[in-house]
Amino acid sequence: MKRQIGYLLAVLLLASCASHKEAPQPARRGSNQVFTGTNMAALEYANVIHQAARRYNVDETLVKAIIQVESGFNPAVVSRSNAIGLMQLKASTAGRDAYQLKGRRGQPSSRELKDPAINIDLGTAYLSMLQRQLAGIDNPLTQRYAITVAYVNGAGALLRTFSSDRQQAVRAINRLSPEDFYAHIQAKHPAPQAPRYLWKVNTAYQSLTPDA
Repeated sequence: MKRQIGYLLAVLLLASCASHKEAPQPARRGSNQVFTGTNMAALEYANVIHQAARRYNVDETLVKAIIQVESGFNPAVVSRSNAIGLMQLKASTAGRDAYQLKGRRGQPSSRELKDPAINIDLGTAYLSMLQRQLAGIDNPLTQRYAITVAYVNGAGALLRTFSSDRQQAVRAINRLSPEDFYAHIQAKHPAPQAPRYLWKVNTAYQSLTPDA
């Protein structure tokens, strides 16, 4: 009888402890839980991306989405046109521009661009340059679309689809809704890869922000 009473007390005690366990918290929007669910290989780069995005005041999720599309988080990828690493940077173009932003001469080496931390830093710096070049676009979503397209084909090519005058181009963009701007890129951008790239990056972005 004593053994049965002791057993019942033990069961009640365990049940009481279980009822006080902390409930699992849902993944926060843009958190590592959501991010790594999309691409487990990205976990080791999450902190580097976070720090670079803060350093250059760039949308962290956009950096992640671009990496997802450009390299699938494989730092060893080299394209036929010699774009290198996680953010697929060309040393003589985006790499050189990012170097100049950081006050450095010349351009990064292939070895540097294959280093994930350096590649993310330079790629995010380049995004910040595009962000400045496209300053004046009022709607945040439209600006994100514009930066995405500029990353693959340059800000100048994008603006010229509206006007050869930068200020007039920005005013024309601000008259459009984000949906109309997106449709404009799909129909008017002269580079055939631009519409597809915008779609791919936007799809990746949305997968990283499931509550959006």
